[in-house]
Amino acid sequence: MNRMLAIVEREMRKFFRSPVLMIMSMMLPLVQLLILGNAFGGKITNARVGVVDYDHGPEAVKVHEAFDAVAANIRTFRTFPYSDERTAREAVQTGKLDAAVIIPAQYSRRVYAQDAPELGLVVDNSDQFMSSSIEAEMQSLVDALNAPLIPDAIDKQVALETVELYPYIAYMKFLLSGSIALAMYVSVMIGGGMLYIDDKARGVHEGYLVTPITGLELVMGLNVAGAVKAVLAGISLTVIGSLMAGLGAIFNPMQDLELLCIIGATSIAFNGMMFLMMVRVDDPLVPRAMFGILNTLLFFPSGAVYPIASFPPWLRAIAIVDPFTYAIHGLQEVLLKDGGFVAIYRDLLFLSIFGVGTLLIATPLFKRTL
Repeated sequence: MNRMLAIVEREMRKFFRSPVLMIMSMMLPLVQLLILGNAFGGKITNARVGVVDYDHGPEAVKVHEAFDAVAANIRTFRTFPYSDERTAREAVQTGKLDAAVIIPAQYSRRVYAQDAPELGLVVDNSDQFMSSSIEAEMQSLVDALNAPLIPDAIDKQVALETVELYPYIAYMKFLLSGSIALAMYVSVMIGGGMLYIDDKARGVHEGYLVTPITGLELVMGLNVAGAVKAVLAGISLTVIGSLMAGLGAIFNPMQDLELLCIIGATSIAFNGMMFLMMVRVDDPLVPRAMFGILNTLLFFPSGAVYPIASFPPWLRAIAIVDPFTYAIHGLQEVLLKDGGFVAIYRDLLFLSIFGVGTLLIATPLFKRTL
């Protein structure tokens, strides 16, 4: 045990003597949380919509009034008058407009005659998020225009009443769990994988062999040190990110205990995975080349940015075996939902088994390289 702790002490001393390394291992997740958290997940505002009015009748005036109400209140889009449909379409194609509404001739007459009146909508569907938001708002306006002036005495329409279990969750709060997991991954990758290969290339590990330390003690010492680094990164990002996102979970002792458990299990899983991938690597350039690939392969399929339910089957298969998936799910259950240990015990179980399993596989591989 003393020999193993000596390895842990050496690794931690080396880690704390490089404050720039510690800061940079957390800068990427913090910048991602700050930028992506504010750039994504918001509502579309001030989109540019052109209006071509061939009718100029009283019902067309109602459409214009509805557009003015949107611009003055929820501000999803602003309208600009255009003289003809061709010019408006060209403006949408060239990016001057985000969409165009066409009010056809005889629109008012067809409304009064109940002769299937229609409004045209031209959208730039190369941007699905923008076009979907405009289409949804236009559909709401059409539904309002279709509502009868004098409602029936008996309401015959089916209504849907939505009950939201939690207060409004901003995208920055949703993204926080992914940023914490990413900070731990970066810490393991830089403070564990890269430094491990650098030490091996410099012959530091060969120097251990002339001491009484065994291969198992060396493996355990390196992994315990790597796990401690990941836990420190996870705790730091949890505190800083929660304060930035306005989450109060860190002030609840029970939730703090749950967070500590999920962070600890995640550090074991990430460290075991990284050690298994690096155990037979000798070239110091390999982990640096793998960093971006692993980041994309593990982070994005995990549901950190977009729901897993929207993925194709092959991408869902990656998510099932991805430790990021369970780390992020567990963090979200604690930070956003306060689900308790009942909600995270499966995540803790998978991460623990994954971490121990990869470490057991890597240990004999490590021995053969000595």
